[in-house]
Amino acid sequence: MKQLTLILWNIRSTYNVGAILRTCDGFGIKKIYLSGYTPFYDKGLPHEQEKLRKQIHKTALGAEETVEFARFDNVEQLISDLRADGFRIFALEQGEASLNLADDHEFDGKIALILGEEVKGIPQEILSQCDELLEIPMCGQKESFNVSVATGIAVWELSKSSLRDTRKYLRTQK
Repeated sequence: MKQLTLILWNIRSTYNVGAILRTCDGFGIKKIYLSGYTPFYDKGLPHEQEKLRKQIHKTALGAEETVEFARFDNVEQLISDLRADGFRIFALEQGEASLNLADDHEFDGKIALILGEEVKGIPQEILSQCDELLEIPMCGQKESFNVSVATGIAVWELSKSSLRDTRKYLRTQK
């Protein structure tokens, strides 16, 4: 059985954090890790926490209550801890050696996917600790998707081989 977790590193927008939480809930991802300056309502003064809670809730729509999170200020230590627990470490980042997610790949086992800063990406010191870089091919003029959109695409690709619907009906059936 595949186990997927996400590491949100320096994601600056509360709305992107909320959208990623909602995506995690939809794919059954049980836990995410927050690192760097990724905002969440676990720090700060009460009025600051409430403001962040409302902003995240706006796009998470309750997924902030269903997906567990843990904050790690030292992302290098987190990567080391996850690797010791049997996780392979992937980063969603463009690079010379990145795997094209449009190609056929079999992803299994425990996977931790690092999602990085929307503008500057993931720094080399973190990328050098990864087992693989994953890249979403771009066909237009822009070099990347919004981080929450890219998360949905990547999580779908990483999850699709093991998705099995155990419900008696699909929501899309009439």
